[in-house]
Amino acid sequence: MKRVLVANRGEIAVRVIAACRTLGLETVSVYSEADRGALPTRLADRAVCIGPARAAESYLNVSAILAAALGTRCDAVHPGYGFLAENAAFAEACAEHGLRFVGPPPEAIRLMGDKLRAREVARKVGVPVVPGSQGPLLSPSEAERFGYPLLLKASAGGGGRGMRVVRSPAELAGAFVAAQAEAKAAFGDGTLYAERFLERARHVEVQVLADRAGHCLHLGERDCSIQRRHQKLLEEAPSPAVTPELRAAMGEAALALTRRVGYENAGTVEFVLEPESGRFYFIEMNTRIQVEHPVTEMLAGVDLVVEQLRIAAGEPMRVSQADVRLEGHALECRINAEAPDEGFRPSPGVIGEWATPSGEGIRVDTHMFPGAAVPPFYDSLLAKLVVWGTDRAAAIDRMRRALAAFRVTGVETTIAFHRRILDHPDFVGGRIHSRWVEEELMTARSAA
Repeated sequence: MKRVLVANRGEIAVRVIAACRTLGLETVSVYSEADRGALPTRLADRAVCIGPARAAESYLNVSAILAAALGTRCDAVHPGYGFLAENAAFAEACAEHGLRFVGPPPEAIRLMGDKLRAREVARKVGVPVVPGSQGPLLSPSEAERFGYPLLLKASAGGGGRGMRVVRSPAELAGAFVAAQAEAKAAFGDGTLYAERFLERARHVEVQVLADRAGHCLHLGERDCSIQRRHQKLLEEAPSPAVTPELRAAMGEAALALTRRVGYENAGTVEFVLEPESGRFYFIEMNTRIQVEHPVTEMLAGVDLVVEQLRIAAGEPMRVSQADVRLEGHALECRINAEAPDEGFRPSPGVIGEWATPSGEGIRVDTHMFPGAAVPPFYDSLLAKLVVWGTDRAAAIDRMRRALAAFRVTGVETTIAFHRRILDHPDFVGGRIHSRWVEEELMTARSAA
């Protein structure tokens, strides 16, 4: 494996290019017309335009991406996250054209991408799942037997799309129609299922790695409970709600599922956790690198993207479960071009000042620079600000100072919003859940 095509944009494209450089691999960046001159195109060894601004005509254009890879004689394709990263047909097309897909086998992507089938696999290996459907819902009334509140979810979904919380019978029919329509538009599949909605639960995920030889390990958990409308805003590791015993149990559950599906490469097994009881339930597996992977890297000292590339090249992992040491505490704030006080309205534009914090225990993953365009066509993520501390209090203090030093003009950002989160006594005390931002932080802000 000598040359890798990076089938993505933004900070994850920059991140993959950096990992390729670590291994001495050449890189080819693809870009849309809206991203001409973006940082990944400057950092890669070569750059190829694959279409107009619309993602459907560029970053989701399989034929254009394959043509770029073959035309530049690439050996492999790294999909990053989003776009085609969890598209089994794309992984198959890469293999058919002699390209190594830096990710799991298409069969694993397809199986875990079907949330209903994934739930059934979890059940079979003894991993607890949230009480709910064992098959698709054919009508709204079928969901009522699980009680209220309940959660309607798209079987082919992710990222909060095709998902609705239903708290009473009066809401059910409308929520069903809306979730089904959103799922159909987003994924081409309107199949829904239902789960009991667990109030004040935490969203906790376990990072796994597996190689072609069947070796697999986990690298502890990340707490992703700071969310808005199922979109993550801030992540941390380890979770303040997870004990060493619970960590071991969740890790073993994640590995049991990983082994059962013949998984390979990096993946994330996601759970909901009831902190009071210590009960956890499987919700899904993400068959790609996650946005929040740096917090795990900061704790474990493992470059997950480098490991992805090595595994794709057929190499065995260079670390075993016994070697894994998780030290300190890490936080990640997603710096988005959004206006939080206006309902998180996207804020495209051109970056004016761009000054990022630096120093011991601070990492900034970004594709921005002064004069960079923030187009309205894609995700609004500008940067991931990641810090490490010897313990959670030290990490929070370092993140506060890093956010205070972060300067951006030209677009609205979520920097001030993150500072409000970090200063809130609920967050400092670890007393948060997956609806805390909407129920506590934003409600209090609106009342003020």
